[in-house]
Amino acid sequence: MKLSEIKNELNQLETISFQLPNGELVPSHFHVTEVGKITKHFIDCGGTIRNEEVVNFQLWNANDYDHRLHPEKLLHIIELSEKVLGIEDLEIEVEYQAETIGKFGLDFDGKNFLLTTKQTDCLAKDNCGISAEKPKLKLSEVQAENSCAPGNGCC
Repeated sequence: MKLSEIKNELNQLETISFQLPNGELVPSHFHVTEVGKITKHFIDCGGTIRNEEVVNFQLWNANDYDHRLHPEKLLHIIELSEKVLGIEDLEIEVEYQAETIGKFGLDFDGKNFLLTTKQTDCLAKDNCGISAEKPKLKLSEVQAENSCAPGNGCC
């Protein structure tokens, strides 16, 4: 989800909720303690220099049960960070405390913001000798495509 997309959704919501990949909701008394731009400048295992930028939200649970983050407040925080930090319309990455700090993607299902799982990957598969995954086919589809039938010219 890009920053412009969350801003559009926040304009239409009365409350904010984040849902973890396991279906549990982040406690409603969470705070967004940071909105920032993360720049990653790195070299992959194939020798290619890369730059990645994301907008980062950090969610934190406090023992402050009396204050809830409302959509207009988060929208204000986002707009301030865009202005002060020069943040563009980038993809959003969310940090949330689990056993360690977890990094998640962000999506929206019409009601909840969904924290989506992220995976590591080799960005230089062609240089590392890693072939692309073969497509998975159902055996019934393969048999139907390659089967001999009277009159189809295969016999």
